[in-house]
Amino acid sequence: MRNEKLKILFDQQAANYDKQWAGMAPIRDALYLLLDSHFTCLPENARILCVGVGTGAELAHLAERFPNWHFSAVDPSGAMLDVCRQRAVQNGFLSRCHFHEGYLDTLVAEASYDAATCFLVSQFLLDVNARTTFFTEIARRLKPYGILANADLASDIGSPAYEMLLRGWMTLMSSDGLQPEILERARAAYAKDVAILPAQQVAGLIKAAGFEAPVQFFQAGLMHGWFCTLQIDLI
Repeated sequence: MRNEKLKILFDQQAANYDKQWAGMAPIRDALYLLLDSHFTCLPENARILCVGVGTGAELAHLAERFPNWHFSAVDPSGAMLDVCRQRAVQNGFLSRCHFHEGYLDTLVAEASYDAATCFLVSQFLLDVNARTTFFTEIARRLKPYGILANADLASDIGSPAYEMLLRGWMTLMSSDGLQPEILERARAAYAKDVAILPAQQVAGLIKAAGFEAPVQFFQAGLMHGWFCTLQIDLI
């Protein structure tokens, strides 16, 4: 999906995005619970880069969990960032946030962040080289030994297992129960606009961007999560 088309899509969804995905909250909460365990080693005053932050769910979780951390929230959708900013105001952590409207390559490239989160973002880059470049842009902004936590939809779409996982995933997404036409539309959208790759291939793209071999720490349905550190030879 092209950048401008993607931005428009998320601008349109921003107001109702959290409500739309409320049914997936248990999966999100499990991801964040495990994320905490890998981020506890970070400095007390850590700086966190939230790439494709959307409405700021992971930012809000981390801000509550780690009250001395500061965050840079990056997203091309101004409407999404507005919701994220409102969340920061309501929960009292606005002073610890910097908001940047735009794609990651428009953010100053200096190694100033202790860690980065990137959840359900890189999957929209259909070209594998562009996806590796995207992870490289994250790496350029991390301090020595900086940690990346990434989550994307992943599967071997040519396998019988994918059909079963997709059906279960669509059931979770559908509040009214799965209808055949919904499944077909989702399958078409995933084939056209989402780069669902085997988990090992996604990990390989991250490693090629300059990270140590990613460790998968999470899976729920089609969603996979990895954490990794910046390679020492990049320091």
